[in-house]
Amino acid sequence: MKILHTSDWHIGKRLAGRDRLDEQRAALEEIASICDRESVDLVLVAGDVFDTFLPSAEAEDLFYESVKKIAGEERCVLLISGNHDDNIRLTAATALSEELGIYVYGNAGHIPKLCQNRRVFPVEAGANHIVFRSGEEEVFVNVLPYPNEARLKEDKNPDEKFLDKMQRWMNAGQSENKRGLPSVFLSHLFIAGGAVSEGEREIDLGGARAVPLSALPQCDYTALGHLHKRQSFRGNVVYSGSILQYAFDEAGAKKSVVLFDLGREGVQNERRIELTAGKQLVRLQADGVAAAAELVKNYPDCYIELTVFLKEPLLSSQVRELREANAGIVLILPQVSQEGQVAEAVSLKQLSDSELFKTFYRKKFAQEPSDELTELFLSLTEGCDET
Repeated sequence: MKILHTSDWHIGKRLAGRDRLDEQRAALEEIASICDRESVDLVLVAGDVFDTFLPSAEAEDLFYESVKKIAGEERCVLLISGNHDDNIRLTAATALSEELGIYVYGNAGHIPKLCQNRRVFPVEAGANHIVFRSGEEEVFVNVLPYPNEARLKEDKNPDEKFLDKMQRWMNAGQSENKRGLPSVFLSHLFIAGGAVSEGEREIDLGGARAVPLSALPQCDYTALGHLHKRQSFRGNVVYSGSILQYAFDEAGAKKSVVLFDLGREGVQNERRIELTAGKQLVRLQADGVAAAAELVKNYPDCYIELTVFLKEPLLSSQVRELREANAGIVLILPQVSQEGQVAEAVSLKQLSDSELFKTFYRKKFAQEPSDELTELFLSLTEGCDET
């Protein structure tokens, strides 16, 4: 069975207030074209379909339009909710989508309807797994949307360690593979050692919520979402990465989807297919406004983060001059040679949540916060994302 793995669409996500729906539409159309060209049987979407719990009507329209194109007339699409998605809202249309070969896991306890009206179709499904058939081939998918007690409708058990809880959740689906079918683990979680992008919310809570590779269920391929930089572990544990560059530390990074064949012989012909849609993000530096204005002219149709080294604060007239030189400038970061408030304010904008907290704590108490205190602070910010 030919399978395509993608994740982290983040439909509706903006860049410093700039709408990127057209770029997201182009990237999703490119994925649909890849599916047609490569005769894909099954598409796996590993979470963060939307960027917020309450996406705009335009973002939802784009999702429904795009996922229908990706499913086409004969293939199936399997999606799970990520931490940015409202898991209930994402699954609201399953009664309709399943008739179109689109299966969504997010609503705890939901068991998909087995609609066998396509060349590829499900032959078995439960709350934590689903089996697809194409011709004589069958593939088992262990499904775990972004996991926490609230989403899985469980009470918190203070006596159960995080790792024990995660293994219980991951094994709930894998234990259903009683026929020993070729299998995929599809989830949205953070693997210890994964490279995090600036554009992602702080997700590891000081390392306390990172899942070690050794804890993952044994399967032929692990299709993950959560991290925007494409990366893999142990060969078969793969983050496909986001479909667009969503943060400036991804400047120059190639975006892609993963394509592979899965059968009784295991994974074969695994390869990445690069995506070309969307504007490139670039980070530029220049000494002085005049040099910066000339430099940005070399990067048309890009989004630009521009650092300008100065001897005195940047004037509003100079900001206008720079933006007139290239309308794609998103951020201007003036770096004044003398120490002062401007330089400090700019540097704070680039800090992560944990770095901001540690900076505040050091200034307030003249010492480093403990790991436990930092973790507590980050857990509170994570709680805000869930409401």
